[in-house]
Amino acid sequence: MSITPESVSGRSCAGVDWANSDHAVCVLDHDGTVLDRFVLTHNSPGLRQLITRLRAAGVEEVGIERGDGPLVEALLQAGFTVLVIAPGQVKNLRSRYGSAGNKDDRFDAYVLADAVRTDRARLTPLQRDSAATIAMRAMVRARRDLVATRVATCNQLLAHLQLTFPGAIGLFSKLDSPISLSFLSAYASQLEAEELDEEHLGAWLLSVSYSGGIDVTTLHARLATAPRGSTGAEAITNATITRAYVATLTVLVAQIAALEADLAGQLVEHPDSHIFASLPRVATLRTARLIGEIGDARGRFPTPESLAALAGVVPLDPPIGPRQDRHIPIRLQPRAPRRALRLRRRFTTRQSLGSRHLRPSPRTRAPPPARHPDPGPSLDLHHLAMLARQPGLRPRQPQSTTGPQHRTRRLIAARGRHRALNLRSRRARLVPRRALLAQNLRSSSPVSTS
Repeated sequence: MSITPESVSGRSCAGVDWANSDHAVCVLDHDGTVLDRFVLTHNSPGLRQLITRLRAAGVEEVGIERGDGPLVEALLQAGFTVLVIAPGQVKNLRSRYGSAGNKDDRFDAYVLADAVRTDRARLTPLQRDSAATIAMRAMVRARRDLVATRVATCNQLLAHLQLTFPGAIGLFSKLDSPISLSFLSAYASQLEAEELDEEHLGAWLLSVSYSGGIDVTTLHARLATAPRGSTGAEAITNATITRAYVATLTVLVAQIAALEADLAGQLVEHPDSHIFASLPRVATLRTARLIGEIGDARGRFPTPESLAALAGVVPLDPPIGPRQDRHIPIRLQPRAPRRALRLRRRFTTRQSLGSRHLRPSPRTRAPPPARHPDPGPSLDLHHLAMLARQPGLRPRQPQSTTGPQHRTRRLIAARGRHRALNLRSRRARLVPRRALLAQNLRSSSPVSTS
């Protein structure tokens, strides 16, 4: 059930559930009545059809789950106000209309349109960043993906070398370093490295201009004392696999370095680079990441609290207790949505960010009063005498013989005496019976004759 606020716009709104091949669209009027529903193909004629039908229905605001892509670009160029609603919020909004929780594109388009209609005051229109910021964001995310691929490929190479050539794993500092990749390109298996003595290893290090600071004797000892790898017929196949991993890592490392160099050039020309570079513990790559993820559209973060929300340090609303500057602890803060920055791993809530603080400074407390320069003894003689004195025994108060508690005690005692008398009478009756039984047994037993 959706609740319509008292003051709503007279214009209709729409919701678009985007997909890779087609998009589901729902158009509502200001009363929540469905005016139009349709599905269009993700191509140029389909996007033109979407713009035409939205304009014919008088739509001004469109709700969608993501804020980039050709669909969003077409809506912005057509003059529509785009309101981005995160997929997690859409999932929670489905409970307004039912408890089944089923995922349906047409239904999600209706949920998006109705959220725009009822919760417009809570939504912020999408504002585009500058072209330089968009390009830097794309490059930062591409570098991050390449780094993840490099780590995965390096782990695959490590697992392969543990079985085929263990001596190459700990030979140099990192397995994906240039010197390690050069060594594995030249000696890709245990069979190829067996003929490598200390003299040949030193000559090879000179040929590649090794500057790691470790002498040749230590490196040859590491190689000689490591477990032996495969040296049989499969050594040639293992060497081919090793060189394939090495070639992939070489390309990844070179492309990551090229992206980092391009990012450094973009930072020099970006107008907001000096703002983020002034933050503590921020280098070139982190500055580019901050600019790319935060952006330069000032309207996205109208207040300092909204910018701090991206890092997960939003103050409680309402705050707990009398203090007005208390924040959510780091371990209880939710993860920042989408690709938000993990600043809480880098900055504490009390750390100064440039000329301002991420959170207000704590209240200053008055210092404790100074101690007396010559304090007297804490225990006097009469105090010791009181401690040594034996405490006197107080007389016990006599118990009352009246009242409900006393009557209950007397009743319990009387029952106990009655049970004891019954037990004695039973034992008295059993004694003669036992004696008579023993006498009968003695009389009935045969007497032995000698």
